Amino acid sequence: MSTPEERPEERAEDRAEEARRLFSGRVEFLLSAPQLKFLPEPDFPEIAFAGRSNVGKSSLINALTGRKAIARTSVTPGRTQELNFFEIGTPTVFRLVDMPGYGFAKAPVKVVERWKDLVRTFLRGRQVLKRTLVLIDSRHGIKPPDEEMMTMLDEAAVGYRLVLTKADKIKASELADTLARVEAQARKHVAAYPVIHVTSSEKGMGIPELRAALLEDASA
Repeated sequence: MSTPEERPEERAEDRAEEARRLFSGRVEFLLSAPQLKFLPEPDFPEIAFAGRSNVGKSSLINALTGRKAIARTSVTPGRTQELNFFEIGTPTVFRLVDMPGYGFAKAPVKVVERWKDLVRTFLRGRQVLKRTLVLIDSRHGIKPPDEEMMTMLDEAAVGYRLVLTKADKIKASELADTLARVEAQARKHVAAYPVIHVTSSEKGMGIPELRAALLEDASA
């Protein structure tokens, strides 16, 4: 427990360690919900993960939890069409929600519309949803499908963090340019959190800080 005498950096270190212990403990897949009627009871805070297909959502969840395959990874865009729930902690402290990837250009119109309806309704009606993470590929920056998701979150009044993934895949100078562009675009969105997280699931970059942020969000 932090005390008033602790410096901010000490409190940050304490929170990071608390988050590390939490994520290294119980992490269990709960269920997949292809429709809203299959959602679990809203008994715990939830943090949702959103991103374009193959942006690295499953890899990030695996990195955060220190598991190799708690979340399934797929090379097939648009394969996951359900909301996948994972419980964190013993007893459960909060849940992670892996949302279907978006931006799959070749998917049938009905599939895309079904996805939009599922996600939009979930975002607007889930009272226990504390925060959403919108994952952005560092190599590409914010694309039109990302802007659409960000606008959807703005309209649903759901606060979200922007997370750059695969930061190890580009040069430092290119990463800095991408970060600057994303920060500028984020300022145009009312529900976007001002701090951008830069991560690499493969190298572990930014993972401790993101864990601590998720714990903070879930506890708010």
